[in-house]
Amino acid sequence: MTSLHPLIDSGLKPGSADHAGGTLRCKCASDPVEVKLSSNVAHNHACGCSKCWKPKGALFSVVGVVPRDGVAVTANESKLSIVDPAATIQRHACTACGTHMYGRIEAEHPFKGLDFVHPELGVESGWQEPQFAAFVSSIIEQGFDPAGMADVRKRLHDIGLETYDCLSPTLMDLIATYTAKKSGTLA
Repeated sequence: MTSLHPLIDSGLKPGSADHAGGTLRCKCASDPVEVKLSSNVAHNHACGCSKCWKPKGALFSVVGVVPRDGVAVTANESKLSIVDPAATIQRHACTACGTHMYGRIEAEHPFKGLDFVHPELGVESGWQEPQFAAFVSSIIEQGFDPAGMADVRKRLHDIGLETYDCLSPTLMDLIATYTAKKSGTLA
């Protein structure tokens, strides 16, 4: 059976409501990149998009957001490089192992000010568990057989994740509100 993601294949493990952040570490055996987060993640989710870093063999990444000012590279920053400078989310990855350590939005965007991180890289346990699955059908673009999509959605539902082919309704509402305020249709 294909892995959805190692963190969710056997079900969801609840995080700790009072988790105060911690350290993310890349996959390098020596001199790993370390990133300190000053808070827990929010909107943690399984993501099927083609841009997110995924563990080998996994169909989805697990990614959440944290305030940008709560992210600090604390070890081996010189090993980081932006994967795709033209992308909206500037994914900073370790040049040795390829692990994406954080994604930052520099352009005008509803999520500017939030950094995208992979809590499975955390040294500490207790990170918020995934809340939903986003961009589910995007796994087809990466070579997954469309005939298997009903099974993937069923597996995600069975472990407690609602599936979307965009972001969750709450996040889509935030994007629409930002856009309406920017255009002047909302005060």
